[in-house]
Amino acid sequence: MFRISRNIPTAYRGYLSLLASYRSIISAKMADKPVDFTHANNIENKTPFLIGVAGGTASGKSTVCQRIMEKLGQQHKEQTERRVVCISQDSFYRTLAPSERLRAERGQFNFDHPDAFDDKNLLAVLKDILAGKKVEVPEYDYITNSINPHRSHTIYPADVVLIEGILVFYFPEVRELFHMKLFVDTDSDTRLARRVPRDIMERGRDLEQVLNQYMNFVKPAFEEFCLPTKKFADVIIPRGADNLVAIDLIVHHIWDIMYKKRPSLNKIIPNGTCNGTHEEDGTNGRRMSGSSEDTLSR
Repeated sequence: MFRISRNIPTAYRGYLSLLASYRSIISAKMADKPVDFTHANNIENKTPFLIGVAGGTASGKSTVCQRIMEKLGQQHKEQTERRVVCISQDSFYRTLAPSERLRAERGQFNFDHPDAFDDKNLLAVLKDILAGKKVEVPEYDYITNSINPHRSHTIYPADVVLIEGILVFYFPEVRELFHMKLFVDTDSDTRLARRVPRDIMERGRDLEQVLNQYMNFVKPAFEEFCLPTKKFADVIIPRGADNLVAIDLIVHHIWDIMYKKRPSLNKIIPNGTCNGTHEEDGTNGRRMSGSSEDTLSR
């Protein structure tokens, strides 16, 4: 049982209580889609715990995954030794036709539309990962707008696999594979302010092209295809990687998975938002509310 000592400072007791509440959400999700345990040669193996991380462009999805990897000490390990790995949905852009490549070079192709992705290939790779197989994930070249045929990443069997991308919850067959779904919710102005310098400095775009593409394709596609998938999220993370409490809570749970702890099945709590402090609602459940700062709310 999770107990909070009276001698612990009030703020820290609140954090620990929040942790207990958050873990009950995670436990409920694992009850819905349990991880399979088998035994072979007295060694316990399990299906990888698949976590989807969605959100708009430049919302901080990749950074959230990087922070999780860093806090778990996985970032600088060899690929064969990693127990937590991350894959980008960008690696599953489909090959463009010649006419589409010309439009892409002029910034007139919609890379934020579901049709831009090879969802069948993504589905096949995720199924292989869940089957414990080693897979090859291609590397996407943002400058040429194409898959690099000479470079790929080998993903070895791991305990936890993070899949991040703008539309990872859009395709039903892919969405149903996730044991947990996180949505990184960041203000649109912040996202645009991040995207502009990124695309100019890292992807060779010019300012006019970046802004035109954002207004004509990125923003409308976010509102039509990405934002509606927020309702599928189990946990919503406001402010992305700046939300340190949310990152710590998720890391704590992944740590449990890595060391094969079976979570107790506590009361089921509806999907939450990592946003502030918590309070009891006077019923058998627990209601999370507060400011827009680092809490878990309904």
